[in-house]
Amino acid sequence: MDKLAGMAMFVRVVESGSFTAAATLSDVSPTMVAKHIRTIEQRLGARLLHRTTRRQQLTEVGRLYFERCKVVLAEVALAESSATELQSSPRGQVRLVAPVSFGSQSLVPVLAEYLARHPEVSVELTLDNRVCDLVDEGYELGIHIGDIDDVGLVARPLKPYRRILAAAPDYLARHGMPTHPDELGEHACLGLSYWRRHDLWHLSGPDGETCDVPVKGRFNSNQGSALRIAALHGAGIVLQPEASLVEDLDAGRLVRVLPGWSYRPTPMYLIYAQDRRPTAKLRSVIDLLMERFGPEGEVSRN
Repeated sequence: MDKLAGMAMFVRVVESGSFTAAATLSDVSPTMVAKHIRTIEQRLGARLLHRTTRRQQLTEVGRLYFERCKVVLAEVALAESSATELQSSPRGQVRLVAPVSFGSQSLVPVLAEYLARHPEVSVELTLDNRVCDLVDEGYELGIHIGDIDDVGLVARPLKPYRRILAAAPDYLARHGMPTHPDELGEHACLGLSYWRRHDLWHLSGPDGETCDVPVKGRFNSNQGSALRIAALHGAGIVLQPEASLVEDLDAGRLVRVLPGWSYRPTPMYLIYAQDRRPTAKLRSVIDLLMERFGPEGEVSRN
């Protein structure tokens, strides 16, 4: 029989004063009450109650067991109420992982807004461009750029990830502004070294046309922030997320190159484990991220 149920029945017997009273409170038969007590005594190898036809009295073992049972049952009740409360209002810590550029440029401002809305929630954000295993590495949520092939994940589509081309005004003054992607081969192009083909840019045009452009350049890096700084210093044309370049573009430090073209839009997803039942904190984070980054009009219904 269930140990907690047995403990609860034993406490009820002691507090009500008899098997019959405990049976009435529990809506079971006195025989069932006796079975619970007998099971506990057999498991412990000791008597809990001295029983006569007129009264019952706790043994020394029974008195100690009764006090410990009350503590255990109180802790269980607290755990249950705490779990229920956790489901009803956002609180606790959220651990999530996101790619470096998107996370630092776009995600962090939204998470700061989330923290202002929910003062009882804390956020631990890991920025990592590798593909992480959410469950094994202890993350509750993740932002993934690219196709998803893990059937164990829930993948909520976000707006596609856009990368645009830009260069410093002095570079363009020295080398000219390209008017078609085919002309990029004549320019210094700043490449991400961890791309498998950083010498080939897959561009999409204003009318849906596509163009695979061979590019070359003398500066590559594994960090987009380094490529942005190189572009600001006139080293060449950079291909980076729009959010990473928008302030430089607005300030005139960089200029859009081929403004009708961008790197082939890449699918982006909000992901979490399929068997995870979202708590109030997770639901609130998911709702805000879908509101800000999801397809138009889509809000999480989990």
